[in-house]
Amino acid sequence: MRRREPERRRRRERGRPRLPLRRSLLGRLLIVSVLVASCAVAATAWLAVQTTSGAIRQEQGQDLSSDAKIYNTLLGYAATHPRWEDVEDTARELARTSQRRIVLTTEDRRPLFDSAGASSVAPLPAQASAVVDPLSVDTVLVPDAMTAGSDRIDPRAVGPFLLPANERTELRAITEKQVACLNSVGVAADVVDGPSGRPRIEFVRGDTDRDLEFKCVAQNSGATLTEKKALDELNTLADACLKRQGHKGATLNLDLSWDRGYGQITAAEKQSAEKQSAEKYPSEKYPAEKKAAAVERGDDRAIASCVGSARREQLTDHVAAPALLFIDGTGAVSVPGFDLSPSNTARIVGVTALVLALTVGVSVIAGARLVRPLHALTGAAQRMRDGLDSAPVPVGPDNEIGRLAAAFNDMAVHRARLEEQRKVMVSDVAHELRTPLSNIRGWLEAAQDGLADPDPAFVSSLLEEAVQLQHIIDDLQDLGAADVGALRLHPEPVYADELLGQVAAAYQGPAETAGVTLSVATPKPGPPGPTLYADPVRLRQAVSNLVSNAVRHTPSGGRVTLRSYRTGPGHGDEVALEVSDTGAGIPADDIPHVFDRFWRAEKSRNRSTGGSGLGLAIVLKLAEAQGGTASVVSTEGKGSVFTLRLPPAPAEAPADATAAEAAAGPDGPDPINMTL
Repeated sequence: MRRREPERRRRRERGRPRLPLRRSLLGRLLIVSVLVASCAVAATAWLAVQTTSGAIRQEQGQDLSSDAKIYNTLLGYAATHPRWEDVEDTARELARTSQRRIVLTTEDRRPLFDSAGASSVAPLPAQASAVVDPLSVDTVLVPDAMTAGSDRIDPRAVGPFLLPANERTELRAITEKQVACLNSVGVAADVVDGPSGRPRIEFVRGDTDRDLEFKCVAQNSGATLTEKKALDELNTLADACLKRQGHKGATLNLDLSWDRGYGQITAAEKQSAEKQSAEKYPSEKYPAEKKAAAVERGDDRAIASCVGSARREQLTDHVAAPALLFIDGTGAVSVPGFDLSPSNTARIVGVTALVLALTVGVSVIAGARLVRPLHALTGAAQRMRDGLDSAPVPVGPDNEIGRLAAAFNDMAVHRARLEEQRKVMVSDVAHELRTPLSNIRGWLEAAQDGLADPDPAFVSSLLEEAVQLQHIIDDLQDLGAADVGALRLHPEPVYADELLGQVAAAYQGPAETAGVTLSVATPKPGPPGPTLYADPVRLRQAVSNLVSNAVRHTPSGGRVTLRSYRTGPGHGDEVALEVSDTGAGIPADDIPHVFDRFWRAEKSRNRSTGGSGLGLAIVLKLAEAQGGTASVVSTEGKGSVFTLRLPPAPAEAPADATAAEAAAGPDGPDPINMTL
């Protein structure tokens, strides 16, 4: 029959349909891995593109900043030098610090400077990066604050307004006195040199006392001889421009502002103002003051335009000619967008596919390694279900699967041990029931055949065998009730020493017959012993089993001692009942099994050396049912100590009252159904 079991099992396994891939652990792992890999690859690609774009934009922004610095430096050189001959040192230093190629050419593309050297054959782009012209500043590369007004003339281009050393010294001395005066009255100020060399006062804080400021700078220094000469020349050029446009002349100040007096408006100016009034105010009469304001605005625009033209004309011989600037050969200074080329797109797609393929391959290998121990566990479980012996499942690394395999092996070992105990229990129960039944049957058959007289000794023998059967049946019934939580208990306060004395008195006869001294260790005179809360009948049964077991395993001349004590708050605050003997003790390997059912240290079934094997199992169940524990400490050759630990009696419960009366009051006892 056993040879046919594996064959039937294999047929059942062949007939069982395999799980579809989408429902199997491997399939789910693959799907999740592909999804995760796809998302990771897509996110990585997006992040790479965004990062690359940001890096390119940042690099181009840095290039733009570097270009602006190069342009501004060369613009300052052109504003302070009439020619480009000596620009080589400045331009070469810029090329070295910026790591860029810098090329300067005239407007007709004749080379002025090339940082790559004369041997460079790289062609120049069609469009220059910028035009270096101090008389027409590129406001994209240089902020408006760097320019002097709206004429786009570099403020460093001063031309004939550049002061000689003696005039600078004289003006600085005057300015320093004014600053010292301001500092003495608590106004923070400093001396700053302008592009022409004229010093000026710069206030450290924005808010100043106007009265104190006026007192210290009342004697302001006027224009020097150099400035007067340059200003007269500029005024002449501006007046000539205004005259050509039909406007009156204006008197320019040193800060290039102007003063003008109109007097009577000419006929032509009046006609022009009236025409503007008719266009702007068609339904009302144009007042005379608005006419004058219109003329004034027109003159201001004309004067500003002519002053700008005059400044360019005056500075032409003092600044370098316009030059074309090429940086790194780029044709523009604007920041272009970032677009992936087809080759870059194909490269990203290829890398993505490669990463996806590697992820799927690794997932397949990992999934197969993950599923292999699960298959082994499944096969072992099926063999266990079919009643076949199952070899231990290999335990892998310390992970979830490895721990599952270890737990499965422990379960299999425990199941095998339980199965063996079940077989032994059935055999033991059959033997324990067969012996008294055989005796009863034999005596009854002898009486029936007339071979034995039914005298009192005969009846006593039959009664002893029937009582033994009843004990075994009662023990099995108690264990069964405890297993299903149906063991009914009636707890009440119990004097521990009194209960131990009752048990000792009951077993004094068997102990004397066995030559064993049985005693209760009573404390010195003083307060009564501890009181515990338990069912006295069940507790007496548990202690009786321990005493019976101790007397049976203690040789003649030995001693069995019973005692009780309070464990104290530090040890759970329980009442301990202790039964110690001086018997042969229990081997260390057998101690974990002493409370198992039908387990006996001696395998013999002779009642002179061993009982049914249910006594200690019942002791453990009765202790646990009443909220306590049972334990044993034994030394082979010296004896054993069995201990029951149970909760103490409530302080408010009277010592002579039952637990049911204390709980139910005057209505009578209410038995408690204790569940394990």
